[in-house]
Amino acid sequence: MNASELTRVIESVGKDRGIKREIIISALEQAVLMAAQKKYGAAAVLEAHYNTDTGEIDLFLFKKVVESEPEMLEESEEIDIQDARKLDPEAQIGDELGVKVEVPDFGRIDAQTAKQVIFQKVRDAERELIYNDYIHRKGEIITGIARRIERGALVIDLGKTDALLPRTEIIAGEQFRPGDRVQAYLSDVVLGARGPQLYLSRTSPKYLMKLFEMEVPEIREGIVEIKHCVREPGARAKIAVISRDRDVDPVGACVGMKGIRVQNVIQELKGEKIDIIPWSDNPVVFVRSGLAPAEISSVRLDERTRTMEIMVEDDQLSLAIGRKGQNVRLAAQLTGWKLDIISKTKLQKRASDALFSLQHIEGVSDTNAQAIYQGGYLNVRQVATAEVSALREVAGYESEEAARSLKERAQAAVEKGGDALTPQVTPNPDSKGSFTASPEARGGNRDAKAAAEERLREEIKRAGTSGTDQGGQQG
Repeated sequence: MNASELTRVIESVGKDRGIKREIIISALEQAVLMAAQKKYGAAAVLEAHYNTDTGEIDLFLFKKVVESEPEMLEESEEIDIQDARKLDPEAQIGDELGVKVEVPDFGRIDAQTAKQVIFQKVRDAERELIYNDYIHRKGEIITGIARRIERGALVIDLGKTDALLPRTEIIAGEQFRPGDRVQAYLSDVVLGARGPQLYLSRTSPKYLMKLFEMEVPEIREGIVEIKHCVREPGARAKIAVISRDRDVDPVGACVGMKGIRVQNVIQELKGEKIDIIPWSDNPVVFVRSGLAPAEISSVRLDERTRTMEIMVEDDQLSLAIGRKGQNVRLAAQLTGWKLDIISKTKLQKRASDALFSLQHIEGVSDTNAQAIYQGGYLNVRQVATAEVSALREVAGYESEEAARSLKERAQAAVEKGGDALTPQVTPNPDSKGSFTASPEARGGNRDAKAAAEERLREEIKRAGTSGTDQGGQQG
């Protein structure tokens, strides 16, 4: 290959593959060195350099400058001082001098080896180029064409390279055939032995967030922010949004005129329902919005366990829980609180039974029973087994002496009542349980129970007048 042909090859490969000229030249130099090493021996010190002036690859053999008779010289490793000074007048004995030698002709095997070296260099360069192109696009939405199924994953042709969409990252019910356009979220880019591997997802909450970013200019501009997003892919999703501009409604911006923006997202997700909720740093307000469209009557929260007991009217219970618990499950994930939904009737019965049970403790009045119930204790047994330090948090029993006395009287009531205090229902493993007295034990306390029920009805009535829900819901 002459100089002009070599230059054309370098320029052509660089242009067609998008690879830097220096990488191609390096591959050619390495191929020449491999062929020269076979000719001059493994011990020969060789260097190959591309000459930009001549367009050729120059090969240099490094020899040690010695003073010796011609017949004693090792030609591949030594050069006489006289010959060395013809090349470099300042050469001294002991120097290493690079002598330009002819590039060997490539035999069939050498040519094949050189070809493999060049191709490997080009492949490595292409892989690095692809990795550098896509590592910066990690976290973006990209589009490709479905090609085939490989080891359970859908192979997506992106043009320069392929990406994998694992079956677990495909929305349930979706079917793609070869040639279909596929849009997905670039979740990871890994550089492995086989080159860069791109992984896609259509089930990630981040995919939903990116879709809204594409559809809503206010999100792209930073006016509206998506604070959190949870999904059950293909079924339902909830996103919490907040606006940095008082004049911009975050929910309205995401819904769009006549719902066009959110409908575009829903269409891409094959009909997945989306609830758009205004974010709030007030947990009660946030949970109320998160459980929409169900109407909440009252909320009782425990900061220590991050648990909320939420009361709803009987006709709102199924709406709050959702199909197969989906609504409350997503609301709990979105808000970060454990949510316990209970109907008004069930809460009323539980409170009534709790107050009736607690009044079995000697000296506990109606007001005391209410305070103990508000402290989270549903029956005498729970009080009897509670720690004194925990009982001191109940209103009216803040002192250690009062709390200890309450515990001792509760233990006495349990011992005296025996089997009269029996579980009414199987306790929730995440709650303190629920116990109530047997019918035989109730007879002498009918008036107390009636009074407790009356106070409870008044309490529930007051709770029902609490603030209305705020928020947006779509789907």
